[in-house]
Amino acid sequence: MRRFATSDPGFDADFDAFLAERRGMPADVDDAVAGVLEAVLTEGLDAVLRYTERFDRVRLTEQTIGVTPREFQTGLDACPDDVREAIAFAARRIRSYHERQRPADARWTDEAGVELGWRWTPIEAVGIYVPGGRAAYPSTVLMNAIPAQVAGVDRIAMVTPPGRLEPAVLAAAREAGVTEIWRVGGAQACAALAFGAGPIRPVDKIVGPGNAYVTAAKRRLYGIVGIDALAGPSEVVVVADAANDPTWIAADLLSQAEHDPAAQSILITDDAAFAEAVAAAVEAQLTTLATGADAAASWRDHGAVILAPLDDAPGLVDRIAPEHVEFAIEAPARLADRVRHAGAIFLGRYAPEALGDYVAGSNHVLPTSRAARFSSGLSLYDFLKRTSILGCDAASFQALAAATETLAVAEGLPAHARSVSIRRNRP
Repeated sequence: MRRFATSDPGFDADFDAFLAERRGMPADVDDAVAGVLEAVLTEGLDAVLRYTERFDRVRLTEQTIGVTPREFQTGLDACPDDVREAIAFAARRIRSYHERQRPADARWTDEAGVELGWRWTPIEAVGIYVPGGRAAYPSTVLMNAIPAQVAGVDRIAMVTPPGRLEPAVLAAAREAGVTEIWRVGGAQACAALAFGAGPIRPVDKIVGPGNAYVTAAKRRLYGIVGIDALAGPSEVVVVADAANDPTWIAADLLSQAEHDPAAQSILITDDAAFAEAVAAAVEAQLTTLATGADAAASWRDHGAVILAPLDDAPGLVDRIAPEHVEFAIEAPARLADRVRHAGAIFLGRYAPEALGDYVAGSNHVLPTSRAARFSSGLSLYDFLKRTSILGCDAASFQALAAATETLAVAEGLPAHARSVSIRRNRP
């Protein structure tokens, strides 16, 4: 864990170097992924099955790669009632939040008599990547699939690495309107969704987080399909004063650190003694966490404590552009409203980031690795397309024709100009 103080003479340079450090991206990933994508493009399902056996050590066939309705129901029946109730509770709140994002179509006729407008239509088919390995992630299913469902996407295909299908994941898939589930992960899963492979039909967009191989695959497939974002390791900034219980703040920092050894947790506070108390509480809690090894590696290698006047916190947050930022202070809006670059903002001492991960309703798929400077979290808009509308009659055409023709000639595009002039000169 690094310690910084904005009063130190070298703070700006040291802090910039800290922010520039790469986290969680092995150097040799891209070349390996390119080979997988090319193989799936040319060989289809055979390549998907071969890579699944090589990387996941699971032998699948065309008949066993998909989850059957009977398997789906068996898994649902095994999901504990309290978990199913929590999933339904979260789903209702997530659905309500995203319903409020629905944009309106528009049509009007302007002063020249030109009909203008736009309309929104849903994407036809979406693929959702749900990670496996470290844990089961029903929340990932809900956060990715429910906005697609609300948008009106016809087909929601889920891929997840082979292995035991956790009942909670299946319950979330049913709640969120997932129409099919495939036992495949990694770059080969993304390729199957993009190109199609045997029974896996191609989709129009791929969303959902994954490891470095999944991220590299999505980067390469963009343009063939749409993608949501290039997810990196999770991160949180907590802005806190000494009125907080240090154990609460330590728990918030570790809630992100436990995701991955490459995750990042940063405390900004104006009180040195409080900072030390939080650091001590982190060390104490690490000894009791089942995820302690990953959390300890994250805190040791990528964590930070920054001593700064709280009034400077919004500027520091903007430099970090984090996935999540908590303002655990009185009247949090006075600082939070000055933040420009953050995936999600949590207001007050009773708004830990974990609420947003599960049940608050806002989406937990958020920009990482400073991408909050130029992008937003997953939303209803990721599953909608806006189509422009333009209509003219003879009179309104004449109002636009001369300027259109002049600009087409200026750009050296004579066929554009002719498509206007041929109508202007009609008797």
